[in-house]
Amino acid sequence: MPNELTTHFSGLEFVNPFVLASAPPTESKRKILRAFEAGWGGVVTKTIGLHPVENVAGPKTIFQRASDVKPYVSRSKRPDTVSHSSWNWELISDQPLDIWLPDLEEIKTTYPDRMLIASIMAGAGGLDEMNNWRKLATSCVNAGCDALELNLSCPHMDRKDMGANIANDEDIIRSILQAVTCAVSVPIWVKLTPASSALVDGAAAAYASGASAVSICNTFPSLPLMDPETLKFEVEVDGLVTSGGLGGLAILHQALQRVSDLSRAFPDNSISGIGGIRGFREAFNFIVHGAGNLQVCTAAMEEKGSGGIGIKLIQELKDDLTEYMQRKGHSSIEEFRGIARERVVEHSSVRRKSDAYNGGFTRNA
Repeated sequence: MPNELTTHFSGLEFVNPFVLASAPPTESKRKILRAFEAGWGGVVTKTIGLHPVENVAGPKTIFQRASDVKPYVSRSKRPDTVSHSSWNWELISDQPLDIWLPDLEEIKTTYPDRMLIASIMAGAGGLDEMNNWRKLATSCVNAGCDALELNLSCPHMDRKDMGANIANDEDIIRSILQAVTCAVSVPIWVKLTPASSALVDGAAAAYASGASAVSICNTFPSLPLMDPETLKFEVEVDGLVTSGGLGGLAILHQALQRVSDLSRAFPDNSISGIGGIRGFREAFNFIVHGAGNLQVCTAAMEEKGSGGIGIKLIQELKDDLTEYMQRKGHSSIEEFRGIARERVVEHSSVRRKSDAYNGGFTRNA
């Protein structure tokens, strides 16, 4: 019997549609090998760059919990709480390219049937930076990576020519894609920021310039909470904080909106869905809104005893998706992918109590 979980996405065959997103779970060869051993269908490496990277002198990631008693949301460890979100201001990988390359080769050799996607990032400051994009792309592909994900979405880069700082500029999106697609022939995913009123325009520029897929959503720009008694932020360095990224269950519904927006605008294009996937129900919703594979981060990081790679989580995701598909008679996720697309309409198209209502406009005499 064929494996129902086999998924074709952006020209690649995944043994299942579940992928560890670019983040701490994929920051090293050791973690990625463990992730593939656990059963993940693919991984996107922690973003690889060429410029020196040094993280803040303090905690880089916190996990926030929700309760029905005060405080309602806090990183404080308390009984009877549930996961609410993650918050981080972590930068890209501080491991240099020449360390990554032999690691990538070993990972792909060890697990040839799993999809290894290298997340890469350079700047947008002229020819030198375009050459950096080309170098990163060719080096990672030559090391065996099956695809590339261009990080145009990190909400807290310390350089203004990187990450989400440039994701609203369609000319920059086109120039980066031109540099990368001329250098390599593997599928190119573009990870865009959800914090944009021009997301559809940015995706249009990416697709038109050769992107095989758009990955959405990266974490949302946000700030941690301040304690009213101590006047300290829940994460800070020397009393100071700056914009970080909010992920986990707290962004689920906003992430679904972004996937829906892109899927309805580009129904024939590939979308990798990210944001708040903790189990099958969340993954299912991304699929029915048009996502062709699912990237997971916070839920994997929170799993105790897994080293942050979600050993139990991936088995649960696979088992629950398999059970659902067998029960419904589906042979692949393509049979129900996008079924919600036509049911998401403009607000004015939703039936009102009165047939005479016309949006509050004055009728002409």
